[in-house]
Amino acid sequence: MEQPVFFDSWTSLGRVLLVGTIAYVALVAMLRVSGKRTLSKMNAFDLIVTVALGSTLATVLLSRSVPLLDGITALGLLIGLQYVITWASIRSERFQHLIKAEPTMVLSQGTPLPDALRRQRVTMEEVHAAIRGAGHDGIDRSISVVLETDGSLSVLKTGG
Repeated sequence: MEQPVFFDSWTSLGRVLLVGTIAYVALVAMLRVSGKRTLSKMNAFDLIVTVALGSTLATVLLSRSVPLLDGITALGLLIGLQYVITWASIRSERFQHLIKAEPTMVLSQGTPLPDALRRQRVTMEEVHAAIRGAGHDGIDRSISVVLETDGSLSVLKTGG
């Protein structure tokens, strides 16, 4: 049987509105309870959790075969696992190294580090843009640039 493209039924639209509202409120409540860390600047692990949350919410909204309570349970599971992983990474340095990448110096005291740039897939144009964005007009010996765990570039100015 072919699925309708533009309109199925008023019941179908009502289900999306009702389930969507309840699932959204549940997701917002769970995110508030889990703390600011759940929505912080994203590293690779955080991005995976965010995509999984979005996918789960979309499935709950649009799939009639997934009951609302099952969907809310899945959202709670993802948030709970994210909480446990971050809790463990704060308490264990070994565990943290499994989950998060280390910051990488890509420019040290004005000197580009070609191996680090290549390994991290960062171009000198991106480094120059970060330096300009930090309010500096160019590279000098007092500037270093670090690729942070969330993918941003930090510009460090030392000495004179």
